[in-house]
This record gives sequence, structure tokens and C-alpha cells, in this order.
Amino acid sequence: VPEADALTWCIGPPLRQSFEVLIGPGGDIEAAVDAYREHYRAGAMFDADLYDGVGEMLIDLRDLASGLYIATSKTEVDAIKIAEHFDLAPFMDGIFGSEADGSRADKAELLAHALTETRAEAAIMLGDRRYDIEGARLNGLPAIGALWGYGELDELREVDADALAAAPEEVADLVVELMGLSE
Repeated sequence: VPEADALTWCIGPPLRQSFEVLIGPGGDIEAAVDAYREHYRAGAMFDADLYDGVGEMLIDLRDLASGLYIATSKTEVDAIKIAEHFDLAPFMDGIFGSEADGSRADKAELLAHALTETRAEAAIMLGDRRYDIEGARLNGLPAIGALWGYGELDELREVDADALAAAPEEVADLVVELMGLSE
């Protein structure tokens, strides 16, 4: 089993996509997904900490935005539980995730679904991996790369994030700039 640091590339892409690489050709992807989800739902999904400044960032964004949404490749059911556990749900106007069968796990597909459901006329994607930025691009959205997450600076530069935020407290100003808003 690889060291944890060697597996950070698994954070971000759809689960089945990561397992295709991890277990290789001929491996039982669905069995791997089932085993992972059993462990994850037994409590591993809460083995995390919020990054410093995220709560304050959400307060600032609530003052700017007409709606805040989560769009994650995690299953929607799990995303809702995680948002509730970490007290993020009260900031959100909606939470969008994949289905258990893997549909909407692709970030571009998920964002298209979220945009349709919310009827948003303007939006910005904030994400820490190339999948977030690429999904935004495919939906005509500007994207802010979050450098405090799992994505690397080079990864976010390579996919041409519209802006890069070194810390959560920078995000509101970048939203104002990208959307042409006045605070």
C-alpha cells in the first residue's frame, strides 16, 4: 500500500476513475467502490478538518452572492452529511454531487446539472484540482484555483485558472474582481 502522500492524486477525480488506476485492468471496480464507501460511511468521511479561514470566507461570500452551492464528485448523499457535520450546510443554497452509480461524477457534467437546477445566470467555480477548473471551463464559468487544497500551483496554472487564491480570505476579493462587482 502506498504512503498517504503518494495518494493525494486520488483526491479530486471521480472515485471509479481513481480505482481504475489503483487496481488496474481486470480489477473489480464496483467491489472496490463498495468497500471504500462502507469504510467511508462508517466514519472516515468525517476524518478531516476545515481549512482555517473557510468559515469567514463563506460569510464574506454570502454577502456577495445570490447563492452558494457545493458541487462535488462525492455522492450527493455523502456531501450533504459532510456539509452538515462541518456546519457548512447553513451557508449553502444547495449541494450537488454524484449518484451512487457514478453518474454526474464528472465535474463538467455535475456543474451543467447544477447550473440547470439553480437557473444561475452567473457563477464562479472555486476548486483546488484541475477537474474543478476544467469543469468550469466546459460550462463557460470563470474559475478560482484554491492553493490551500490538494491541487498544486503547477496543476492549477496548467489548466489556466482565472485567478489563484493562496488563502480563503482572498476569495471574496477575487470574486468581486472576476464578476465586476462592487463590494
